[in-house]
Amino acid sequence: MTGTADNLRDGVIMLGAALPAVLLFRRFGLGAVLGYLVAGVVIGPQILDLVGDAQGKMGIAEIGITLLLFLVGLELNPRRLWELRRDIFGLGAAQVIAAGLAVALVLRFAAGFSPKAALAIGLPLALSSTAQVLPLLRSQGRLHTQFGERAFSILLFQDLSIIPLITIITALSRAPVDQSAPPGWLLGLYTAGAIVALVLAGRYILTPVLRLIGKLGEREMFVALGLFTVLAASALMEWLHLSTALGAFVAGVMLADSPYRHELEADVEPFRSILLGLFFLTVGMLLDLSAIATRPFFVLGIAAALIVVKTLVLFGIAKIARMETRSAFALGLLLSQGGEFGFVLFGQAQAAYLIAPEAASLFSAVVTLSMATTPFLMSLARRFGGEEAGAKLRGIAGPEEAAQGQAIVVGYGRFGQTVTQMLFARGMSLTIVDLDTEMIDISDRMEIKVYYGDGTRLDLLRQAGADEAELICFCIDGDQPSADVLEAVQEAFPHARLLVRVFDRRDVLALKKIGLAGQSVREVMESAVKMGRMALDSMGADTEEIDRIEADYRERDRRRLRAQHEAGELRVQTAMGLMYRPGRTPDALDDKAEA
Repeated sequence: MTGTADNLRDGVIMLGAALPAVLLFRRFGLGAVLGYLVAGVVIGPQILDLVGDAQGKMGIAEIGITLLLFLVGLELNPRRLWELRRDIFGLGAAQVIAAGLAVALVLRFAAGFSPKAALAIGLPLALSSTAQVLPLLRSQGRLHTQFGERAFSILLFQDLSIIPLITIITALSRAPVDQSAPPGWLLGLYTAGAIVALVLAGRYILTPVLRLIGKLGEREMFVALGLFTVLAASALMEWLHLSTALGAFVAGVMLADSPYRHELEADVEPFRSILLGLFFLTVGMLLDLSAIATRPFFVLGIAAALIVVKTLVLFGIAKIARMETRSAFALGLLLSQGGEFGFVLFGQAQAAYLIAPEAASLFSAVVTLSMATTPFLMSLARRFGGEEAGAKLRGIAGPEEAAQGQAIVVGYGRFGQTVTQMLFARGMSLTIVDLDTEMIDISDRMEIKVYYGDGTRLDLLRQAGADEAELICFCIDGDQPSADVLEAVQEAFPHARLLVRVFDRRDVLALKKIGLAGQSVREVMESAVKMGRMALDSMGADTEEIDRIEADYRERDRRRLRAQHEAGELRVQTAMGLMYRPGRTPDALDDKAEA
């Protein structure tokens, strides 16, 4: 009972300190991370000494890091990864390597660190704060601008680089060899086997379970499964003497293609936020203020040098990537601070006997101080980095602000505008969702409210009122939602009728498998038929003949789709026999098809 009482008391104190600190720091635009750090310092052993065993609490708090890496893995949808591949693996890799080596050189020659120690500190300092930068970009409406996407790509690569950086620190280690640990070659086999096992488990176990949960409509089960997946993958890696962060990341990647990815992300995010907050609290509690007090100018000088070096390095890389000068400088400023993973890597370096505990405290303070400058640097970055681009998204409402509508229209391009006009003509109430900020701006001027968001996400559709909507129309320009996504929408909102704009008959065939072929519209089918009628009329055909040809064509098209669906491919002889050929009349073609 004493242990339970102590834990309850510590929990009350930590949350009680965090709440006012985070509210205060957010009120002044300084961000939640700095609030958590300062609260941890105040209640820690260095000042009030209200909470003990900070090191023990760090073990629990690090689950926040694993959840963060799980969410990073969920972002690695192959299509998005492919679209951002140059920024992720070009800008991102160049930034980590160049900034890490540049900071290591400064520490080697300006501060007198050994080469191994300089590298063990310099590489972690190359990382920026994902937990701080992304929420700031999102709150200011800049995440989906070109500038925001490049910042996201670099942060994503930095998060992915945690695993190789841990490996590098392990390779540099001066610590005595752990006799119980497996040899390196066996760890390599363990790593490959664990990744394959996790991917197979995701495909053949987790995906069917997610589908079952989606059909049952039990939202809390998504939370349970998401947390189970992260903890089980991390526990497997821990058992194999591997990185728990790697397990969490692989768990996210193996579910990145799931139609329930966004649902998992929305349900796990609150746990990630609170546990990551606990992580920053414990980091603040562990800061050695006496070590900092003895060398305050060193901490200030290294923090300033870190910001300057990272800004200049990233500015140069961005210019090589042909970014505009102001945007390149803004990007450098935005990502010039140290990051939360630096605390983890300093702990690894200390355990590897590469740096002393005092050095770990000093450089944790450097990271903390540099993170404190982020809100001010971001304000400066907005002056250099295209305030206009960020302004386009600021003030744009999300679907959570919409009143309940009878129908939801996803996509407000040329196709969606026609659909909404016809629904408005009947007096229906609509919630319209689109990702095109320029279109949203134009629609506002025409007094039609369009909300910003990705309408293929289950959590966003739920915010838009899909639980009560009678109809959901997918009218998206460009890439259409996949059959898996639409099936998940069907299962999540069974009372809503779905109508889907598709590109061609391949998409229709894909939707047949989930029973939506009859609720799909090929985007150019009707306009092409209309032009065909006009072409026949211009060539002298009378109305009766035109009507007969149109009816015959539609029937043949319907029969072709059925034959292709049954065969599972486009080039099936029965379907090809139903196509018109040069010089053949419809009747002759019918005879040949019957033969």
